[in-house]
Amino acid sequence: MKKRKFGLALSMFLAAGTILGACGSDDADTSDSGEGGNSGEESGGDFTVSMVTDVGGVDDKSFNQSAWEGLVAFGDENGLKEGTDGYNYFQSASDADYVTNINTAVRNDFDLVFGIGFLLQEAIEQVAAQQTDTNFAIVDSVGKGDNVASITFKEHEGSFLVGVAAGLQTKTDKIGFVGGVESDLINKFAAGFKAGVEAVNPDAVVDIKFAGSFGDAARGQQMAAAMYGAGNDIIYHAAGGTGNGVFTEAKNLKKQDPEREVYVIGVDRDQAEEGALSADGKDYNVTLTSMVKRVDVAVQDISKRAMDGDFPGGEVIEYGIEEEGISIAETQDNLSQEILDEVADYEQKILDGEIEVPSTLE
Repeated sequence: MKKRKFGLALSMFLAAGTILGACGSDDADTSDSGEGGNSGEESGGDFTVSMVTDVGGVDDKSFNQSAWEGLVAFGDENGLKEGTDGYNYFQSASDADYVTNINTAVRNDFDLVFGIGFLLQEAIEQVAAQQTDTNFAIVDSVGKGDNVASITFKEHEGSFLVGVAAGLQTKTDKIGFVGGVESDLINKFAAGFKAGVEAVNPDAVVDIKFAGSFGDAARGQQMAAAMYGAGNDIIYHAAGGTGNGVFTEAKNLKKQDPEREVYVIGVDRDQAEEGALSADGKDYNVTLTSMVKRVDVAVQDISKRAMDGDFPGGEVIEYGIEEEGISIAETQDNLSQEILDEVADYEQKILDGEIEVPSTLE
């Protein structure tokens, strides 16, 4: 497997293993066990941390899963066990579960509670205002409250880089983008991607569509079928669990015609594994590359700071290429060296300030 690392090496702390936990914890004890502490002065064995997923679920192979992997790695590094005495997650089946799950985490006395995704912002703010002795963190949004840390990313920068790869790889000059819920956040992905494609291939057309959900794989497959049918040979998804359907459709098409060039660009994690398939006795992979958003790194970082008594309540922490929170995936089997060199060149231009990547479609 061909790999190439863009950017500086992560520190040993940030690069710790990210193995997905084996079982869910949406059935944690909901009895009222007192207020959560926020002193951050406990030893690793006393500190507790949990996260509440959005509707994509902890095993969405994308955003939520990356966050959980970061929490598992943090727990492993600090001798914590999965459960109410260490680290845990609460899975949301619908948006109606957000406040309930966050309150459940507080009642279980977790010192720090993460809300994974901008859809949880309102719920985090509501509970944080009532539970001032607990620390909270919201990912992908800016929340109010002195006990709320806001974690954001420069998704447009990483999306620009995979856009460069797509613009150079396409044979049809038709490229698709499937977003989850249309919002300022997902528009950052779309805007950066479109700019990256156009920077290297002004003849290419980027078809931008939104599914209206982060947890509807069937809808994702339906949209992908229409896009591939219209001649798009690459689709970048920023749709969480909905994006799993994009992979399903691409793999089905590849199985039907192994000679057909059809690709998916993954998001949040290195999604090479999601693109693997076999056809006519040969192995293929429809994942062109992925825009890696190190939610796991951010979760580890903020958890460590909270445990050490340095919780950044009321602050906005942003991770981009420079902070090694954004990159293209290390797995690059489907990219030529020429494309990789071009991507690296544009990455350096972003770091040097020569290119300012747009964060809105306008």
